[in-house]
Amino acid sequence: MQAAMESAGYIAEPSIATAVFLSVEMRKPLLIEGDAGVGKTEVAKVLARILDTELIRLQCYEGLDVQTALYEWDYPRQMLRVRMGEDEGRPAREIEAAIYSRAYLLERPLLRAITRAGGPPVLLIDEVDRADDGFEAFLLEILSDFQVTIPELGTLRAEHPPFVVLTSNRSREIGDALRRRCLYLYIDHPSLEKEVRILRARVPGASERLALEIGRFVQALRSRPLIKVPGVAESIDWARALVRLHREGLDAETVEDTLGCLLKDRHDLGDVRGTATAELVEKAAAMG
Repeated sequence: MQAAMESAGYIAEPSIATAVFLSVEMRKPLLIEGDAGVGKTEVAKVLARILDTELIRLQCYEGLDVQTALYEWDYPRQMLRVRMGEDEGRPAREIEAAIYSRAYLLERPLLRAITRAGGPPVLLIDEVDRADDGFEAFLLEILSDFQVTIPELGTLRAEHPPFVVLTSNRSREIGDALRRRCLYLYIDHPSLEKEVRILRARVPGASERLALEIGRFVQALRSRPLIKVPGVAESIDWARALVRLHREGLDAETVEDTLGCLLKDRHDLGDVRGTATAELVEKAAAMG
């Protein structure tokens, strides 16, 4: 699995590859926690590429309800069908049967993952910590049986249960019941060596020197008391920006102008700009 993930563009240490492999083999959901930008979501994307299947993503947020995640009826089309049926003189029972059929059902991510034909998809439930406890309880039920009952249609069961990846930024604690249902993986910020490998793989236009200096700079930056610590995603964005600016290495002026690729809080920008930037650049360039 480690080689397959790397061939798909994800630099994974054995612990990550093993967790993904076991999740697939045991058909158990994989709960991945870690800071923003460390590559949690990318695991699901890479898994879908490896398995050559569809990635279905449910983005969680505060206030997410069951209908939005599961299904809704296409109300405007239903009303149009009712009017047409009435104009045609069709019986009310026949009209009702027509409008509450699969043709008028809007499948949201969870239902689409259950009803998908042609093999199991990868279901990514992203930032599950943003949803509330009630939705988490509903989610636990779905993950246990991979079936859902729609009053007008009956119970729909998954012929091919999806491979499930859940991610959490730990903005709130996930309940014990959901944790027990899943395999668990924590992804930390990468080591310097791994981060440089990631940059070289994801930004092939970056020179070896530039990737190394970016890695050293970001590693040093993470040791500072920042409000929002930059993740690998920000390192990649910064490397791409510097390549677009035709830079082969770091210099203080360019770093000052592009810090917004790394730091996403004005207080962090204020703390790093100036003397701190020059010191960090000097260290990144001088360490070997």
